[in-house]
Amino acid sequence: MPVVDADAHIDETDETWEYMDEEFVKYKPVTVMQTFGESPPILPWGYNRYWFVDGKIRVRRYRDDVRTASTTETRELLDVQARLAQLDELGIDVQVIYPTSFLMAMSEKPEVEAALRKSYNRWMAKKWRESNNRLRWVALLPMTGVWQETFDEMRFAKENGACGILKKGIECGDRAAGDSYFFPLYQEAKDLDMPVCLHVGTSNPNLTDADMRALSLYHFTLPVLDAFLSLVMADVPDKFPGLRFGFIEAMSSWVPYLMAELKARETRTKWSFNFDLKSDLLKDCNFYVACQTVEDLPYLMKQVGEDNLMAGTDYSHADSSAEIETLSLIHQMGESASISKEAARKIRDDNPTRFYGL
Repeated sequence: MPVVDADAHIDETDETWEYMDEEFVKYKPVTVMQTFGESPPILPWGYNRYWFVDGKIRVRRYRDDVRTASTTETRELLDVQARLAQLDELGIDVQVIYPTSFLMAMSEKPEVEAALRKSYNRWMAKKWRESNNRLRWVALLPMTGVWQETFDEMRFAKENGACGILKKGIECGDRAAGDSYFFPLYQEAKDLDMPVCLHVGTSNPNLTDADMRALSLYHFTLPVLDAFLSLVMADVPDKFPGLRFGFIEAMSSWVPYLMAELKARETRTKWSFNFDLKSDLLKDCNFYVACQTVEDLPYLMKQVGEDNLMAGTDYSHADSSAEIETLSLIHQMGESASISKEAARKIRDDNPTRFYGL
């Protein structure tokens, strides 16, 4: 089994937008800067460069090479071979890549958002081909309401190195993940054997990471937890057996809490909620959760088992989820017996390989 980095990132660059259809080229993001002259910065370092998209600004961050343990060339995939060389140093065989800018909505116009996402997908397909299948990626889908357009993009992505589809916990008009609106999407994902990857982020186009309040737990992280609850209560795993769902970069310590919440709803409010609560919830629902090394993994595995946990480095980012040595640290946990060697292997190898269908 390969060692899999289950949650890595890239920083979008000018090349990302070079694949937009001609009618949407006028919406191509351009870089704008906020200058300070001789005055000290009034914003956190790295928050004075932006993508200007359809009249809105989205942060195009500067990164600290030391803090991120990366370079512009590896973060932006300007040098794919350099990134692969770093994976070799880290003992990582396959890295699954998520976007950065698209963790926020880029445009309030669905057709513009779709054009940007398609361009990103073609850029990532090119980088995948250069990586000898080691840089896998999660596809961004048009969510314009025209499902055939969505399905066509899924098939393109599947044929060009994508190993999952990105979905926000709340999107398309504040719809929860268990909303029947998304059932055609889930059926197609099932048919294509592409897992649904619920990563932290927001689909609200009125929020921008230029305002750091948009990165709050409420806006950015809780939609992932809501998706977990919503999918179970809508019996989505029963409706689409075999479809895998991943909950990414939201930690995992919340899982026992939501399991208790679901138990309470099942036993005390059947008059209002009627759903099938599985005895082995993660396994029976094909739910996979990305954990982090700062969590109490021995306790967590007693509660939820060890067969559905994964881990990622959050490569290129510098937030609280970022730890370039994540997979090495989990290996060390196994070697020191703080968790079993088998559990460490599952988190690093078996579980992400199975989840992403690698």
